[in-house]
Amino acid sequence: MKIIKKILVALLVVFIIMQFFGPDKNEGELASIDAFIADTQPPADVHDILKNTCFDCHSDVTRYPWYNNITPVNYWMAEHVEDGKKHFNVSAWDTYDLKKKKHKMDELVEEVMEKKMPLPSYTYTHGDAKLTEAQILAIKDWADRVRFRYMFDGEAQ
Repeated sequence: MKIIKKILVALLVVFIIMQFFGPDKNEGELASIDAFIADTQPPADVHDILKNTCFDCHSDVTRYPWYNNITPVNYWMAEHVEDGKKHFNVSAWDTYDLKKKKHKMDELVEEVMEKKMPLPSYTYTHGDAKLTEAQILAIKDWADRVRFRYMFDGEAQ
């Protein structure tokens, strides 16, 4: 019994020490989203949807909940955000060429229409991020207009 108690105390000490260390936060400038917004021109309702459901994981600006201060949750979230940005990063939008922008919009529509995005692990803690059918259609309509413009712009070049 003493060995179990010593192991539990040691684990508690390690857990407490871990709280003083954590990954870098994804706290860039809100201005990093401006190029995406200016280029894609989402209507106000779609802009709000993107802000509430996409930007935390797919930009350089993340709104962190209180539980992000707990290790190992903060490492899980950091990896999640890094992976999200690897696939689609609106903060890097101005570095994408026209073909890549169109492809990213294609992926956005596909992920939202198939209800793969936002992830259930995100909507579980962010109830306002669950998309209604009307919101999904609003995103699709906006994205279709953007994709059409990119296709037209690509042909003009």
